[in-house]
Amino acid sequence: MSKPRRPASPRRTAGQRFTVLYAALFLASGLGLLVLTNLLATVRVSEPAPGQGPGAPWPGLAQERVHRLEAQLMDAQAIQSRRLLVGSVVALVVMAVISVLLGRFVASRVLRPLRTITAATRRISADNLHERLAVPGPADEVKDLADTIDELLERLEASFAAQRRFVADASHELRTPLTTMRASLDVAVAKPRPVPPQTLALADRLRTELDRVDGLLESFLDLARARHGEFRDRVPVSLATLASEALAARAADVAERDLTVEVRTGEDAWTRGDPTLLSRMVNNVIDNAVVHNRRGGRIRLETGTGTRTEHGTGNGSRAGTGDGSAWLVVETGGPPLDPAQVARLTEPFRRLGADRTGSETGSGLGLSIVAAVVEAHDGVLDLHARPEGGLRVTVSLPRAPVPEGAGA
Repeated sequence: MSKPRRPASPRRTAGQRFTVLYAALFLASGLGLLVLTNLLATVRVSEPAPGQGPGAPWPGLAQERVHRLEAQLMDAQAIQSRRLLVGSVVALVVMAVISVLLGRFVASRVLRPLRTITAATRRISADNLHERLAVPGPADEVKDLADTIDELLERLEASFAAQRRFVADASHELRTPLTTMRASLDVAVAKPRPVPPQTLALADRLRTELDRVDGLLESFLDLARARHGEFRDRVPVSLATLASEALAARAADVAERDLTVEVRTGEDAWTRGDPTLLSRMVNNVIDNAVVHNRRGGRIRLETGTGTRTEHGTGNGSRAGTGDGSAWLVVETGGPPLDPAQVARLTEPFRRLGADRTGSETGSGLGLSIVAAVVEAHDGVLDLHARPEGGLRVTVSLPRAPVPEGAGA
């Protein structure tokens, strides 16, 4: 039997701890000063009055007056000591409040560089590893921490760049043997003598596998290029045109699966970016809707601009698009999906397995490429498991003005 978990204690920030520390130190020093002051105030120093020394008798009346004056003096001294004590306590309480405020101010000033470092570090991601904190100031502990983080970011940048170069170089290098194998198959099948049927069947199977490997390498190249985020040409691109072309290219598959397609496109859904990557992004979204769909299912495709708030947030993205966005929405029917698994579909080689029709035929890179392209174009990708079943994919990209003559 497992032990019950203890409730988590409330979080205390470093600023609160510094404030408590400063206030406690001030109160301890103030209390010590108060005790010392009152001890010194209670010490009585008495000397004999003139003429009262040994061997100097006083008349009875004079001696009585002297005793009365001593009693009055002692009473005045006791009253003064009590007033000193009360005044010290009041001053200590007032200064305790002031010390808390000053401690909070000092802690805020001391921790300000750390907050600046934290905010700057949070802004840095895999796409802007070239940025550095570059904290100015004297060579102290805070400066050492910032320099250490900058060195770590430099190593991470080099590691990410090496990884991207490796993927791109490996994809390019592997294309050569694939081309050679495909050419060898074509030569073997095209010989003048009769080719056995088994050889033809094997050649067709090998061509299919080679095409799949070639498509996988192409996906690797697109993924590496999108994550690198460096595009030589950013031109106006119409999401409506890309969606129409993608649907036309998959018309045979749509007809074979008896899918019902509902299209509603806005001709002003323009954005700026790399045409090849954006075309691959839209094609992958359409492919995902066609391949991972039940026979006789439905696909709803819509493009537009401006505000759209009816779609949900399946992976933590914002629920709507702003006025400066051009969006593409593709919905598919099907059985209900697990939102937790849907939110992870943008990870490479992540699939829902047997729960989605046709998932065994893909490489698991389609939505990963979509996510990388969207992020490289400063957009937002939202994957939402529809309550009635199926998946809704929403791509929001920065809107671009419609080029002149685009309507024609």
